[in-house]
Amino acid sequence: MEDKPKYGKIIEGAEQLSLGISMVVAVLIGIGIGIGLKKLFGISWLFWIGVFIGIAAAILNVYKAYKKQLKELDKLKDDVRYKNYKDDSDDDDEKY
Repeated sequence: MEDKPKYGKIIEGAEQLSLGISMVVAVLIGIGIGIGLKKLFGISWLFWIGVFIGIAAAILNVYKAYKKQLKELDKLKDDVRYKNYKDDSDDDDEKY
């Protein structure tokens, strides 16, 4: 019998929330960089450079999470439990 950690459900929930939190934090850090650049150099459009840096970082976080999930799904293809799984998504129109 496998013993699960006492706080296993909390840890799983935190892992699922981490993508959303990392996106918000990335944008906020970008806004902070933009505000800092604007105050440092006195050029107002530098604020938007920081915002775009934050948005780009958030998009990068989503891409990294996607690649990680794709790798996990590829591991399932070799799993014995899913060996008999057949993908019927190809040519669904021909059946009807």
